[in-house]
Amino acid sequence: MDRDTIGDLADSHPLPHDAEFSAASPRDAAKAKTISERALIVTQGKHRFYSLVLPSDLLAQTCTVEARAENPADGFQRLLDERRARSIARYIDAGLGTVPGAVVLSAQTRAHLSFDKDEGALTFRKDPKAFLIIDGQHRVFGFKLAKSSVSVPVVIYNRLTRAQECRLFMDINTKQRPVPNELLLDIRRLSELETETEALLHNVFDAFHTREDSALAGFLSPAERKKGMISRVTFNAALRSIKGAFDGAPAEEVYVVLNAYILACRHGLGLHAIDQNIANPVLFKALMLLFTNVAGRVADRHGGQYTVRNFEEVLVPFFRRLKKSDLPRAGMTHIMLHEHYSKALSAGFLLKQWLFA
Repeated sequence: MDRDTIGDLADSHPLPHDAEFSAASPRDAAKAKTISERALIVTQGKHRFYSLVLPSDLLAQTCTVEARAENPADGFQRLLDERRARSIARYIDAGLGTVPGAVVLSAQTRAHLSFDKDEGALTFRKDPKAFLIIDGQHRVFGFKLAKSSVSVPVVIYNRLTRAQECRLFMDINTKQRPVPNELLLDIRRLSELETETEALLHNVFDAFHTREDSALAGFLSPAERKKGMISRVTFNAALRSIKGAFDGAPAEEVYVVLNAYILACRHGLGLHAIDQNIANPVLFKALMLLFTNVAGRVADRHGGQYTVRNFEEVLVPFFRRLKKSDLPRAGMTHIMLHEHYSKALSAGFLLKQWLFA
């Protein structure tokens, strides 16, 4: 936002009466309740805004959003995800959660916003279009759906032009970085919110990350995404696709079997001097999907002895037939790659290949 245009974003003067609001009948005007709340004027460089706390049900009654689908000429907000809003409502009604982030608003003319510096009080009309939501539309709509009311931190800008509102929306949504999903998985453990499946995946990942005999040693990144490494999110997604194979198994047993399988995969990739490609997300997920097929054949041949050597007996002939062109290409998904590998694995099971391998 240009510094020379924002010096008067928050002021102590009421906005001029909106024509639409002024044209209302005396009866409608009488129904418009005036709200007065304690507020502070906050200055950040040349930026100024009001900071206060409002009840969530009041926000639901005084805030609006202008989505582009409804007003493509002037609208800049995203369409509402009702499922997300209902999730917030359930979270509020549970009575155990908190939503501390400030909702950012722009006062519209029909708010009749005014600030009493002596009293430190911000006054506005309780009107359904008093404020345009700059940031926090899903929270506000969640408040509207909730049965309970909570206190919410609010930031209100005054006298913004539509261009300034758009710039502020862009600043908030491009300069703030969301918490990485990898870090959120760690936080779920610390907050004791993990499901049984999440706990299993977490423990198996940690084993692969810390054990010296790990087939993925040096290839895992637990808290963030890094190029050439497997993140916790990618690892979890890959193992979820085959979680049925490990029902009821402890993390240690899952680690031992998968470690043997991945070592065999790396040896197979090593035939083409590309064992480092195990960290490619598409390839890793495809090979994980292939696990149940390979493990079934190992079980048939060796009575469930899931050793590296037994996995290699199935995998090495398969990898010998692969060409570098069979590796992930741009636009190829792990599902597509798995289908290709599954067919190649099945096509290679000829008796003479096992007799003369």
